Amino acid sequence: MTSTALYAGSFDPVTNGHLDVVRQACGLSRRLVLAIGVHPGKTPLFSAEERADLLRETCEPLARAEGTQVEIVTFDDLAVSCARRCNAALFIRGLRDGTDLDYEMQLAGMNGAMAPDVQTVFLPASTGVRPITATLVRQIAAMGGDVSPFVPRIVADRLAARFAKP
Repeated sequence: MTSTALYAGSFDPVTNGHLDVVRQACGLSRRLVLAIGVHPGKTPLFSAEERADLLRETCEPLARAEGTQVEIVTFDDLAVSCARRCNAALFIRGLRDGTDLDYEMQLAGMNGAMAPDVQTVFLPASTGVRPITATLVRQIAAMGGDVSPFVPRIVADRLAARFAKP
């Protein structure tokens, strides 16, 4: 078992698909770093602090049940730089379908060239969460739809509050 794995993403918002990857990743490492990408050119729905709080509330209980320590960090540079700062030996990447695989293989190749000491591990999404994307969740919530099948209850509540009509 590896000591530290890094799972980077925007997590805007955290979905049941993210939780599926976290659950699987806990079996691969004693310490899992959830790294929230912060990019000045993007305007997320939730602030980095809000996303960190949601990750903490949803992922820490999962990890604790598996005996894995979870740490949540933000980064605004390369994921390989974040991995080095966290002493990660693994990049964790979730795959929903072949389109994800094509992109993730390119990313893994580039990351491997920049940080050959950090191995990429692909975790396939469980059947029930394959269609879930944070982008679709945001769109459904913005249009007043019910996102509760796709996100943890706390996230659904925060989305409903964010998009509540005055």
